[in-house]
Amino acid sequence: MEQVKVIPVEQPWQMKAFVDLPWKIYARDPLWVPPLKKEVARLLDPQAHPFWKFAQRRLFLAQRGSEMVGRIAAIVDQNYNRFHDERMGIWGFFECLDDPEAAAALFTAAEEWVKAQGMKFFRGPLNPSTNYEGGMLVEGFEQAPVFMMTYNPPYYPGLVESQGFRKEKDLLAFWVGRNWQPPAWVHRLARRIISKTDIKMRPMRLEDFHRELKYVKEIYHEAWFDNWGFVPMTDAELEEMGRHLARILNPDVCFFLLDGEEPVGVGMVIDDINPLLKRFNGKIGVLGWLKFLLYRKEIVGWRGLIFGIRRKYQQQGLPLVAFDYLYKMLMENEKYKRYKYIELGWNLEDNDLINQWYLDGGAKVNKRFRVYRKDLEP
Repeated sequence: MEQVKVIPVEQPWQMKAFVDLPWKIYARDPLWVPPLKKEVARLLDPQAHPFWKFAQRRLFLAQRGSEMVGRIAAIVDQNYNRFHDERMGIWGFFECLDDPEAAAALFTAAEEWVKAQGMKFFRGPLNPSTNYEGGMLVEGFEQAPVFMMTYNPPYYPGLVESQGFRKEKDLLAFWVGRNWQPPAWVHRLARRIISKTDIKMRPMRLEDFHRELKYVKEIYHEAWFDNWGFVPMTDAELEEMGRHLARILNPDVCFFLLDGEEPVGVGMVIDDINPLLKRFNGKIGVLGWLKFLLYRKEIVGWRGLIFGIRRKYQQQGLPLVAFDYLYKMLMENEKYKRYKYIELGWNLEDNDLINQWYLDGGAKVNKRFRVYRKDLEP
């Protein structure tokens, strides 16, 4: 067998190979959902995506003979390191055949690069930070991935752990299905909270989406400020995310909780468009709109993308108000009768308050994702 060679991505053909590699890794995996190649390339492009205005990256490919067998990105997020006063290197966008030698070569190259940037520890997978896709699937392999949640073969954790990485934090996804029936007290308590406060619900105003995104950012940053791994998003990143999501947002399930007229909580639930992405197979192309019209009825689920409550309202049971609202949408609204599930997440495993609210509302943990850490020798 020929030896593995690691190549830094420097030429356009190498970038194409980096983006295309997952089609080799998952060729026989019926659950895998191909990402849009154009969006992956944009996310990795330092000239196009706003994340790279404050971050650096080095991409590597593993080659055995003439065959590309793996890839990895080594990343330094300066915003995170300033915010936490840490020296964290990140690895992400990892894909690899079941080839321990290739995985070892990739991690060695990525580790050496972040050490050369002065980093003290190595964390991943983050693609490229906690504000994007992250975590490695370690439980729930038998279930299809939902939109903007990671997916990987069951052998990946073994490849990672063989390189000296250990669990740092698990991230949980929660599931509710069409037979979802929250306990009766959830409805009673939600109504009581609304009746005894000025709390009410308001759908997002898509016609004023730029302003609505500012509310989302304010609430998200306040709600998550003290959480592990949090790093504030820049305005440019938020605008980029808005551009990415605007076409699929549904104001019925993207909403604010208001105290009077002040937004104090936000929930964003989006269509799980993964069945459509499978049809696109990486490219929308000229027939994209036709495919959307033909196959949009295959979209039968939701993904809970964001939920946050301003700090002083976090003990008032507002997650139950949101649960009650989503229950009525999913179960009682005729136009959503084809929808069969909501996957909520991710949540930190030790975010006990919000996790318990979800469990009390009738949700079940259905997937577990892991973020790994390795301290770097000087």
